[in-house]
Amino acid sequence: MLVMPTSTRQVDGLTIRYTETDAAHGPVILLTSPWPESLLAFRRVWPALAATARLVAIDLPGFGHSQGRTDLFRPDAMAEFLHQLIDEFELGSPHLVAPDVGTSAALFLAARHPGAVKSLIIGSGASAWPLEVAGVLADIIAAPDIEAFKNMDVRATVGATVEPVASHEHEPAVWEDYVTSYENGRFAESTRYVRSYPTQLPLLQDLLPAVKVPVHIVEGLHDPLVPPSNGRYLADRLPDSRLTILDTGHFPWELDPEQYGAIIAET
Repeated sequence: MLVMPTSTRQVDGLTIRYTETDAAHGPVILLTSPWPESLLAFRRVWPALAATARLVAIDLPGFGHSQGRTDLFRPDAMAEFLHQLIDEFELGSPHLVAPDVGTSAALFLAARHPGAVKSLIIGSGASAWPLEVAGVLADIIAAPDIEAFKNMDVRATVGATVEPVASHEHEPAVWEDYVTSYENGRFAESTRYVRSYPTQLPLLQDLLPAVKVPVHIVEGLHDPLVPPSNGRYLADRLPDSRLTILDTGHFPWELDPEQYGAIIAET
């Protein structure tokens, strides 16, 4: 049985899937879904964190099982959506845990809306300019358009990607949740986000000195898609940052949940 029962609500005209705890005391922590997973990616850190904090986890628009919209498949636009969501969920100024595709959006948010968040935990998302990406992520960004991804066998490709962290045999409900998040053309649409990096990351580079909140960057040492050099790039440019490189691949929140959860708990 999943420890994160989900609900939906309307934000900016979109149906957004979320889950939350109702803790009256402790810090407020907002977590955003990695790609190609969903908010269930935090299931292994959720129980311990829920004991001491109010938690809200969301599937970002167009990711997981939240409704998407083409104009939001850019980090700067996603940042504005998050700013609105924080207000509508009445989260005040939360600590924001935004790994993977959330990394760049979180940084845009903190730079352009001082006071919107108290701190950031980011990483495993392309952030360096010039680009420092590898493997299939580099191929997706370099593709001439998204047509090649529209007829992809999502159950095979996304299924294989998430199998090491949510196996079909041992966690069939989680595996199915991840895979069905990107069926029916949703994976192809979601690639628009990472394909915007060549225009978005140069803009972000100029904004990094304006990020004044504490930022903890968490990278996987053996990440085959986003090398930890991205974390070093940010650590060199952010005014108040800390870099932790865990002995994992691309999904440290799943592969080392004890350490990842401890990092969140420090907020």
